[in-house]
Amino acid sequence: MSNANKPTANQGYMQNLIRAEEVAITGIAVYFLTKYNLGLSIWIWIPLFLSPDISMLGYIRGEKTGAFWYNLFHHRGVALVVAALGYYLHNDICTTIGILLFAHASFDRIMDYGLKFPDSFKHTHLGWKKEKQPVAAI
Repeated sequence: MSNANKPTANQGYMQNLIRAEEVAITGIAVYFLTKYNLGLSIWIWIPLFLSPDISMLGYIRGEKTGAFWYNLFHHRGVALVVAALGYYLHNDICTTIGILLFAHASFDRIMDYGLKFPDSFKHTHLGWKKEKQPVAAI
């Protein structure tokens, strides 16, 4: 491995700093979801929070199609436009959907899932998603 590819202490610090920022952003978005909860129970919000991941079904049609649909549902800019449009039009459902998409996208970034490149699900704007090493059985 060349020196350019070796992780440094600064990279670990920066990754933790960015992850902390995403935790704060997710927390603020979840707070706004409590204000725009549409009167729904918390038990309904748990699956709704995960619902943008249905966009991964696009990968059935291939990497390029999958990346398009995944990115559409996980792009915070799209989420902000949806929320702003709902707010401007006084449409609480649209506002809530935008906030939900924003919160989910930030949560995914905490978990190291970023926007996808069309070549591989594991190739994201955050870098290549690493495989988890299996724990050896004792």
